[in-house]
Amino acid sequence: MTLNASRRAFLQRASALSMAGAAAPFALNLAAMGEAAASTATDYKALVCVFLYGGNDYANTLVNYDQPGYDFYSAARGTLAYARTALGGTALAPAVALPDGRQYALAPELLPLKTYFNDGRMASLLNVGTLKGPTSKADFLAGKNLPPKLFSHNDQQSVWQSSAAEGATSGWGGLMGDVFEAGNGNATFTCVNVSGNAVFLSGNSAVQYQVSPGGAAQLNALKNPLFGSRACSEALYSMVTASRTHLFEAEHTRVMTRSISAGDELRAKLLSPVFDPPFNTDNGLAAQLQMVARMIASADQLQAKRQVFFVSMGGFDTHDGLQDTHPGLLSAVAEALSTFQEALADLKVEQQVTTFTASDFGRTLVCNNDGSDHGWGNMHFVLGGAVKGQRFYGAAPSLVKDGDDDVGQGRLLPSTSVDQMAATLGKWFGLSDSELLTVLPNLGAWDAGKRNLGFV
Repeated sequence: MTLNASRRAFLQRASALSMAGAAAPFALNLAAMGEAAASTATDYKALVCVFLYGGNDYANTLVNYDQPGYDFYSAARGTLAYARTALGGTALAPAVALPDGRQYALAPELLPLKTYFNDGRMASLLNVGTLKGPTSKADFLAGKNLPPKLFSHNDQQSVWQSSAAEGATSGWGGLMGDVFEAGNGNATFTCVNVSGNAVFLSGNSAVQYQVSPGGAAQLNALKNPLFGSRACSEALYSMVTASRTHLFEAEHTRVMTRSISAGDELRAKLLSPVFDPPFNTDNGLAAQLQMVARMIASADQLQAKRQVFFVSMGGFDTHDGLQDTHPGLLSAVAEALSTFQEALADLKVEQQVTTFTASDFGRTLVCNNDGSDHGWGNMHFVLGGAVKGQRFYGAAPSLVKDGDDDVGQGRLLPSTSVDQMAATLGKWFGLSDSELLTVLPNLGAWDAGKRNLGFV
């Protein structure tokens, strides 16, 4: 199965390149060189996407802390604003100061992450959002070059993950997996989803492998004797893995065979390290990240060189009750991320794993009674030993009501695109400039010198 998966990935890529006309032999040689490089790579790297479903509230996550900035935030946010005295313990001191004396503080509930920022293992990305290209407020008002179905949950989740509206069939995590899956001992473990299903991990050839926080799921009838008979279980196995000629039946057989085979391999090779501190498995996000840590610990056994993981947490659609619900959500995120980083340090792979947050969109700065509405630009974090941390990347939004960075009610017009963020991660992961332009279709809208943000 491993050889077939790698061979299939290579042949699919070669088939696509065969349309390059006279340049095909040269292109095919480059593809073969890429395959060889991936298959002989001696290092390991992983990307971990932490998706916060619902649209995380940026203003109460990374809070304006300098006095003029805080005054602007407090006046706009009203009763939803943190007291400035509550932010002193999480005020951030970057290695490179922001212009105009701008300062930020983490929400108090994110205190466990301050250590990573101070140690240079975490950076904050300012005002990131879905963009098709550099966009001004005049462009927005004219409806020019905007991402599809702006402010829609489902569509913006999809655009964030795939650069296309809901219905997209591939995402940039999966497309990165396409490049590297043939270099993994078992291509099935290239793109791993611990939270269900997401277009982010779907590639042209890479297929996301879904596991639960407890590990690989197994058919009950194969796990336990069917009708109390092992012979019945064996008969069922033969039935679901038998060769078929009908197109749909053959595909079903292929998927079932791959699932059973991969599950057997993962159960046999998955390690169970003792993590200190332990993961709080009552925290759903922490439980997912514990499985990611176990799979990373098992990378040698699984012969994995490059992996992309996806975990998620819901509840961030805070139209109301923001003060009641958002602090608890952030506490869970901070606990999960800090425990995960400590686990990576214990495994001595912190330099090889980069974790980043993502969300549908940001929210409005102006409150809607006791909540906030759908927005656009957002603040995000990236963590890992390879991160050039204790810094802010991107442009801080101006503190002017209805100014150039405000498209209404404190909705931020993004200054940094998801594609730029993804390209920076992809470059660290090992993709070439040409591969990045294929994986990220909007990236070419930015000048070459602005595609890499430099945070890793």
